[in-house]
Amino acid sequence: MIRDLVEVVRAQPAQDGAGVKIHRIAGQALNPILDPFLMIDEINSDNADDYIAGFPEHPHRGFETITYMKAGKMRHRDHMGNEGVIESGGVQWMTAGRGVLHSEIPEQESGLLHGFQIWLNLPSYQKMVDPDYKDIRPDAMGRIVSDSVADLRVVSGQLGVFGEVLDGPIRGRVTQPLIADLELAPDQSVSLSTDLYDRILVLVYSGSTSELSTKSLGVYGPGSQLCLHSGEHGVSALVLAGKPLKEPIVQYGPFVMNTEQQIHEAIMDYRAGRLAG
Repeated sequence: MIRDLVEVVRAQPAQDGAGVKIHRIAGQALNPILDPFLMIDEINSDNADDYIAGFPEHPHRGFETITYMKAGKMRHRDHMGNEGVIESGGVQWMTAGRGVLHSEIPEQESGLLHGFQIWLNLPSYQKMVDPDYKDIRPDAMGRIVSDSVADLRVVSGQLGVFGEVLDGPIRGRVTQPLIADLELAPDQSVSLSTDLYDRILVLVYSGSTSELSTKSLGVYGPGSQLCLHSGEHGVSALVLAGKPLKEPIVQYGPFVMNTEQQIHEAIMDYRAGRLAG
């Protein structure tokens, strides 16, 4: 059964951190569509003024952040002592849990910086787990390149393509997240196989498909086959899916919990220095 496109959402220009220019898909109205994801941000600029100040130290609680770099370098530091540079093709997967203080600063003064940050919700009973951090090298991802027609990388989850099944290195999540990066040459078709999810999200970040333009998120309904056909300039897109949590979401900036009281506690813990204690 081929999945049908049921909704299209446009990414919106925004700023975050110390004035970093981004395109964002997020918001309370989109929570039911994105669930278990909370937000998708894209940085894509070769003008250092758009990104150089980065994201100075800030807190998180109640979810996971996935940073995926396409071009350029970003340095991560956190209160747990983790430090590293995410380079082209690399991923940083951070479970904020009960609390993390971290910063993300571009490790370059010029040139193209292109990457994504995805927020993935945690179920209510895991929101206060101990924080965790993983660096994922490009060669750890499931990848297939097909005769200059398609290049598919799987960061997490499992996806079938060209008769093969690709596995990402991240496993054991309740939400069973699928995160993949697809590049398709001009005027080509590809069929991606998975029947695990009722809904699949396709975020086109370059080029177009027969149904989606650049900076558009397509929501595809139930089925086992996701069929995409690229436009005259090809297409590059993130493919995302997960098991919805269907739980209350209360967000206050970098804190995402289930109740207003839990948000109040997160703010008090941060102000008292207990959030990342």
